[in-house]
Amino acid sequence: MIDYRKANVPVWTLATGDVRVPAVAGDEPITAERLAELRSVLAGLADKPIATLEAHPLPGRLDRSRGIPLDSVSPLVQHLSQLITQSARSSSAAARATAAGEGLFRMVVPAKVAAQFGQGVVRPMVAKGVMCGFRGPLVNAETGRVVAGATFVPVGQATAAGAVGGAGATAGVAATGSVALTVAAPLVLMAVAVGMSAYADQKRQQAIEHITELLEQLHEQKLDDEHSELDGCRDAIDKATAILLDQGKLGASLGLDSAVHAINTALGAADRRLARWQSALDKLPEGQAVEISTLTKSFPGVDDHGGRFRTHLEIAALAIALKQRVIVLQAVEHAQSDPDNLFVNFARALKADHQRLNTLETSIAGVLERLSELELARPSGLRPVFTTGEVERLMRSANLIHKLGDGGMVNGRATDMAIEIARDKDGSVVVFPAVPVSV
Repeated sequence: MIDYRKANVPVWTLATGDVRVPAVAGDEPITAERLAELRSVLAGLADKPIATLEAHPLPGRLDRSRGIPLDSVSPLVQHLSQLITQSARSSSAAARATAAGEGLFRMVVPAKVAAQFGQGVVRPMVAKGVMCGFRGPLVNAETGRVVAGATFVPVGQATAAGAVGGAGATAGVAATGSVALTVAAPLVLMAVAVGMSAYADQKRQQAIEHITELLEQLHEQKLDDEHSELDGCRDAIDKATAILLDQGKLGASLGLDSAVHAINTALGAADRRLARWQSALDKLPEGQAVEISTLTKSFPGVDDHGGRFRTHLEIAALAIALKQRVIVLQAVEHAQSDPDNLFVNFARALKADHQRLNTLETSIAGVLERLSELELARPSGLRPVFTTGEVERLMRSANLIHKLGDGGMVNGRATDMAIEIARDKDGSVVVFPAVPVSV
């Protein structure tokens, strides 16, 4: 068993350009809380994105199926290997932690920087409800946490191996400040891109599972066709992701253009359905109880675990997740086309399209919240009392409808974003979905 409570692990401070910041950390070990404070200070003082990278022992059991695998010749893997090799020459802590050739590397991008990448990319969501839930960070199967109580040893300056630049540039060191900042723009860019792509694909998988279950109950061909067309986009997106992460060029033969068209068509349908839902809610009498029969006319199946309404929600979630993966691809392509301006292009490409997705997600969450707050009325009729079955249905429906609000966003506040990378002895890695973190 790995006792993380007593572990001393190295931590690198990664800059994406030459920056000058005041001395805010020495060479002594620091706690996780102090490291979180350091990230916030550096993010506030530096004019270029700054992240931290921690090296932990590789846990015995990891669910690698949740991540994106990259082989040893991938640019991200090469940048990480260069950083490790250079650091080991000048830091005994880094040398000891990386001597085995394997480990779990945890990159944390501060909230201020993560917000530049589009607040809708990685945002906490409750685990229950109809919309895709937040599943939490990677944890050790035995101890329950990866960084519980660990102390961090700042890695000193390494020998610069190259200039800062595009995705193919090697990691160097910014010697212009009093804090040792390893310049690793390509490493940070690629880690963020793969982590966000894995996060979006995790949401896609969750939506697929929900849709499949719902369609088995509905037997509606039209919705099944929508689902199939969207799910069919994955192959083109996966191939485009692999090519871009290997610094290749996208071609028409991939079919990415047709995939994007299908995704945009689905997003257009989601916008139209959203407008109808909002209009239906606006027409309900304010402050009055609503009969279930009235509600199900505009929201069919809202009072049950299945139904077209819930399927439409999941199809919208699937389209959003696929679009998020496409946006990351486009951002990487923009960044690689201008290697001297990595993060400006990357942030700009993400922000523009994410504004639409944020609006759509927030609006859908608003519909669910409004539905959950409705008061249900007893069915109208001549009988003065309910049957047992009617009472049970009303209570069950009220419970299900009130839980709809659980599927919305917790909040839109930006948080620190963590990307975890499992490195094996053969040099290959698995990059896990980016997740929001508190420390």
